[in-house]
Amino acid sequence: MRGLSLIDRYIAKSVLVPLLGTLVLAAALLVLDKMLRLFDFVINSGGPVSVVWRMLANLLPEYFALGIPIGLLLGVLLAFRKLAVSSELDALRGVGAGFGRLLRVPYAFAVGLLLLNLFIVGWLQPWTHYGYERLRFDLRSGALGASLKVGEFNTLSKRFTLRIDRSERNGTQLHGIFVQADDNSGTSIVATAQHGRFLSTDDPDTILFRLDRGRLIQQSAKFQTPRTLSFQSYDLPINLPQVDRFRARGAAEDEVDERTLPELLSESYGGTAKNQEAELAARSNLHFRLVEVAMMLLIPLLAVALAVPPKRSASSLGIFVGIVLVVAYHKLNQWAEGAGTRGKILPEIALWVPFLLFAALIVWMYRTLATKPGGQPIGSLERAAGKVGKAIRGLLPQFGREAEAGA
Repeated sequence: MRGLSLIDRYIAKSVLVPLLGTLVLAAALLVLDKMLRLFDFVINSGGPVSVVWRMLANLLPEYFALGIPIGLLLGVLLAFRKLAVSSELDALRGVGAGFGRLLRVPYAFAVGLLLLNLFIVGWLQPWTHYGYERLRFDLRSGALGASLKVGEFNTLSKRFTLRIDRSERNGTQLHGIFVQADDNSGTSIVATAQHGRFLSTDDPDTILFRLDRGRLIQQSAKFQTPRTLSFQSYDLPINLPQVDRFRARGAAEDEVDERTLPELLSESYGGTAKNQEAELAARSNLHFRLVEVAMMLLIPLLAVALAVPPKRSASSLGIFVGIVLVVAYHKLNQWAEGAGTRGKILPEIALWVPFLLFAALIVWMYRTLATKPGGQPIGSLERAAGKVGKAIRGLLPQFGREAEAGA
């Protein structure tokens, strides 16, 4: 900041505050929306609640990849709108500071965030996406451990069922226990105990369930009558079920989101794809990531073009239009990626043609503002929105009179 002029410092401060606020707000909203569904999924899967925070941490790079372009757009747009509405923009242009000069700081932010977003979508997000899917697999398979449900029959393995009345100390101390277990020799054990706890052993595939003060019934084809036993302490070994190993990252052909940019490039044009379908999927995903990142170089121009309202107008229509354009372009890219994956359109054409058309529109809007005296690209939109609003306000009294007459 020491080497920047006063104008650059002022613009940098005006851009930074809404940019960071938008990033934090967008990430918080997306996390809260996902958190409730993750809590429901983890609890229904019988896993520890702490895994929710690990899953959310793996989702944060994806949320930031979506939030960074919108944050940059709103940061630059709100900063230049403030300059325009307060007439500071006219004063700056009057002393010779054109839009090219004023865009130095926004483009410094854009280049820095572009590199950050490229690292996120190219290298970080594939690993965190894989980590998220691995946690989902571990929950379903029971590799993360099951939480015991009080008052219900918990099946810890095919041959071990447990019910408890009360749990203390995060499940390390259990009370009011009923156990039913079978072993490989056909012996069945049913036991009740006042207290119990799980203990680890040297064998990672076996744990001990130590019961205190209870009764036990043992039944087998070898016994003429069931055997009963009263005990003060009894160790019941439990063989843990075998858990399947999760696949390697990117092993599934349809998991292109788990591949880094160099891996996608190798599959797309290096001949390492397993088949033509895998090559199309890799090419589509590669160009989807590239156009999403390249779009950030156009965002400062779009933000400035939408930030300056017509004279004697303080309308915020440009903010709405900007968000709609960025979100619509992202959805169009998602559709184009799907079309390229299915082979309906060449991935390069499906993704780069909309980018070039969108870039031409943004450059035209910026040149209209920067080179034409009094030119505001959203002026016609604001006039149309004003006419629609006036028509709606004119119809409301008419609807009120008709409602009163009908009553």
